[in-house]
Formats: sequence, structure tokens, C-alpha cells
Amino acid sequence: MDKEKLIIKAFLNELNGDDGAVIKNWCLSKDLFFENVHFKREWLSLEQIASKAMLVNISDAIVMNAVPRYALLGLALPKNLNENQIKDLQRGFLKTAKKFGIKIIGGDTISNEKIDISITLLSKIRKKAIYRKGLKIGHLLAFTGELGQSLKGLELLQKGESLEAKHRFIKPKLRKDFFYKIANKVVCAMDISDGLSKDLSRLLELNQLGISWFKTLDFYELYSGEEYEILFAFEKKDKEFIEKMAQKYKLKLNIFGQAVKGKYEFRGKEHHF
Repeated sequence: MDKEKLIIKAFLNELNGDDGAVIKNWCLSKDLFFENVHFKREWLSLEQIASKAMLVNISDAIVMNAVPRYALLGLALPKNLNENQIKDLQRGFLKTAKKFGIKIIGGDTISNEKIDISITLLSKIRKKAIYRKGLKIGHLLAFTGELGQSLKGLELLQKGESLEAKHRFIKPKLRKDFFYKIANKVVCAMDISDGLSKDLSRLLELNQLGISWFKTLDFYELYSGEEYEILFAFEKKDKEFIEKMAQKYKLKLNIFGQAVKGKYEFRGKEHHF
């Protein structure tokens, strides 16, 4: 049973089902970042925890072609956090918010046994929103960057090893400038948070299509979660432009398949339940 799908199904309406809900010219989105689910305290500093919590939310806004403006924070924090530790968390939130031009405008705090973070973003749509729906037969499917490093990093952490501060698992690389530049050529998009194979299955199922693969991807490329690269599609006529923009922004572009009639079945492990 896909419990995530079961939960979402009860609340389906014309506003949900994407990385964010579009209301007029605003995009509203929320993500959770919980201790012992998404991270362990010994893996990341408190500043890194707060920063990553912000980044995974900002990723949702970017793929909807929206610019984050305001954030609401929900913080459940242990009573034993001291003043300096709280300031470390604050620094992570504020530094990342400042980098992306976001103003933190409120939220709520409660006491808890562990660190649980909930962030709601209010983002301004650029010209028009980009949704997951819109894929048609013949459209090319692509993803940005290199996939696999997040899962490899997680495996190292689980073995008791440490990661560099710039590692993908600790600090996702968001492709804001590139994506905003090509947005008017993109027909649908979503960020890769649960692994390419799982997120691709969502995209294809929603559009009732299958895929013709151009290349064979390995296990890590298909199943590494928390990558926050962008999965998107476009028309063949725009391929040259998108490739030029990838070169301009020094970004690896992976055109890995084409939408066709059929179905795509996800065979990996569910991350949510």
C-alpha cells in the first residue's frame, strides 16, 4: 500500500498535487525536516540542520517557477538546547533566508524530545507557474546535475564516517538561475526529493504516459533521495537552447528519455512509510 498516496487522495482538489499550491500569483508550499527521519544530530551541525530545512523548501518553489518571499517556521525543540545552540539554529535559518531574499514573518515553537522543523513558504510566481502536469508524447525528459551523491553520503554517515560541509547530503545545490532562465521552455517539472525513479513514476502516472530510455542509469542515479536536482521536460525544438543555457551556467544536463505511450512502474523502496 502506498500510504502517502492514500493520505493525499482524501484531500485532492484543484489546488494540490504539485510541489506547491498556486493561488492567484502566489505559490504556497510546506516541507518537514525531522530528527531521526531526515537527519541525526551527530551528522549535521545545528546551523546545517536549519539551513537544509530551508533549502529543501526553497527547492519546491523554484520548480514551480516561483521566487520565495516569506517563510513561516514551526519549531519543536528539546528543552535542553542552550542559548548558543538556539543561536546556531537561528543563524542557519537567517543566512539561508537572506541568500534567497526571504523574510521570516512568523510561526510557532513548542517543546519536544527532538528537533522537528516545519516550514511554510510563500513564493511569488514568475510570469506563469510550472506544474507536474503537461507532459505529452514526444517531450524530452531531463534532470540537472549528477545524481547519487546524497545516498552515498548517507551510507557513509550510517557507517560512522563524516562528510565535508559542502557535500550534497548536507547542503543541496539548487539550480535557481538556470531553471528560471529556461522556465518558459519547460512543460512540466518537479524536484528530485525521493529519488529519480520514484519522482519520475509520479510525473508519468499523473500524465498517463511511459518512457523510452536514452541511457541506462545506475542504482544510485535512480534511487538516491534528497538530491534536490530538477526533473523536467521540454519540446525537442527547445533542446539546443536548453543545452546552451546549461553550458552557460556550467551545469551538467542529462537528457535521459522521451515520453511515450505506456506506463512506468516504480520498483524501489518507499521513503515516506
